[in-house]
Amino acid sequence: MNECITLRQAQVNQKLRICSVGAQGELGRRIRDMGLMPGTEVTVVGKAPLKDPVALRLRDFTLTLRNSEADHIVVELLGE
Repeated sequence: MNECITLRQAQVNQKLRICSVGAQGELGRRIRDMGLMPGTEVTVVGKAPLKDPVALRLRDFTLTLRNSEADHIVVELLGE
């Protein structure tokens, strides 16, 4: 199994697979509504100069998340 990290710790251009979403309640529902569910593959396409927010590419769109939201998402690194 590959190393698991939080989405905040991921570097630009890393390909990842979501392992789990730890957020509960309204935040958890909102994250899942955005398409961030276990098994989904994402790529980090950018980070703001102060590292917040983080931009992700998944399916056919780009999504940005605050670090406080990204902390709830555990991902595994995928090979190139």
